Amino acid sequence: MFKDKILLITGGTGSFGTTVLKRFLTSEINEIRIFSRDEKKQDDMRQQYLNNKIKYYIGDVRDKRSLDAVMKGVDFVFHAAALKQVPSCEFFHMKDVRTKLLLDGRMCLTALWGMALNMPSC
Repeated sequence: MFKDKILLITGGTGSFGTTVLKRFLTSEINEIRIFSRDEKKQDDMRQQYLNNKIKYYIGDVRDKRSLDAVMKGVDFVFHAAALKQVPSCEFFHMKDVRTKLLLDGRMCLTALWGMALNMPSC
């Protein structure tokens, strides 16, 4: 099922994203794209895993252009990007809504437009 496929993990440097990465590193998946805003965490991950299967992309899931660019050719998406600190979500509640709810819809539309074949969250 995953042979020669491309997986995108949004929020790939977070705790859930890292867990998903570990699960797929030993699979037959061809490429794993880590998409996050944190270049320091991406560099730490690059040093830790030293795996050519992993590709790193800096960007924000709330930015349509960067999301569209990283999704080109993607077969599967794990949407793990989120604001996780409760005070941040309370104070910046619309950013939290945009990160999770609006983005889920945007990713589903992108998938329907043929940029991704399978999206478990849709």
